[in-house]
Amino acid sequence: MLTAKQNMIECIKADGKPERFVNQYEAIQLLFHPFLFHNPGPQRGQLNVVNAWGVTNSWPAEVPGPFPVHTPDKICVKDIEHWKDYVHKPSLKFSQEEWDQCKAMYDAVDGEKSFKAAFVAPGLFEQTHHLCEMVNALYYYVDYEDEMHDLIKYLTEWELELAEGICSNLHPDMIFHHDDWGSHDSTFLSPAMFEDYLLEPYKEIYSYYKSHGVDYIVHHSDSYAATLVPDMIEMGIDVYQGCMETNKIDELLPKYGDKISFMGTIENAYVDIENWTDENCEAVVRRICDTYGKKSFIPCIAQGGPGSVYPGVYMSLTKAIDKINEEKFGIKPEDAEKMRMPVKVMF
Repeated sequence: MLTAKQNMIECIKADGKPERFVNQYEAIQLLFHPFLFHNPGPQRGQLNVVNAWGVTNSWPAEVPGPFPVHTPDKICVKDIEHWKDYVHKPSLKFSQEEWDQCKAMYDAVDGEKSFKAAFVAPGLFEQTHHLCEMVNALYYYVDYEDEMHDLIKYLTEWELELAEGICSNLHPDMIFHHDDWGSHDSTFLSPAMFEDYLLEPYKEIYSYYKSHGVDYIVHHSDSYAATLVPDMIEMGIDVYQGCMETNKIDELLPKYGDKISFMGTIENAYVDIENWTDENCEAVVRRICDTYGKKSFIPCIAQGGPGSVYPGVYMSLTKAIDKINEEKFGIKPEDAEKMRMPVKVMF
């Protein structure tokens, strides 16, 4: 029987033969690096926490997650033509003790069962609207092309320095990188504009990781991004995580499934609701699995990490996928459990 990691490799490689559905994040251990400990973010109920970039974030208790606060007094970039006066790279100089503490987390992962995945967030596009505010950023992409190209170059240089530290000290075999590129039904930038601003920077970042020991890139964007899939492939992305059904995965799979895999389609709106039930979770999982199959597709909650807004939902989905794997492929849940490490629920 394949381990969770081996089965995921079979799922995502072009000529692979997975023996069962990959069960959400079962093959991915999301792991940290020192910058995450130096970049404060709010816990649920905390307001106005300023991070290392100077961005203010809040997480009101009644909403699913944190987001930047963009009242006029808290927008970082006051004038895009003088963005260098407002944006300053946080230091990536960490003590060896901090690197060693993180490395211990990586060493504790059973590399036969799980990928050691370094967690990187936010990405280039998100960072621009975190710093500038969303409407401002989209306006700047149209009317201040030189300034936005320069800002993205500056952010890319910082990400490459972070990548150097991660690869030199932690040696992950996977990168799990966040950057939301669209809404439920559309991308934020047109494909041509996206390619103009983001294609080459991401090719540079992801090629650095792959040339320094990282085997797989998983990119999270819980959104519509179907028109960007060719760019994802060119960037070197192996798994598009967070894909929603509006992407029409049934059309993308035969077209691109030998080059990229799709992880998601269990949208939070389907299952992660106040009156959630095991029965509804199982019904959604069955429909998703029956529709998309187990090759180049991973049924998974769409959000960018193992967990759910309402406690219990994520594990209910996991149990439903285990149940389907037993029915369809004869893999008992207890045997599947032995083939994976416990997944730490992050959200």
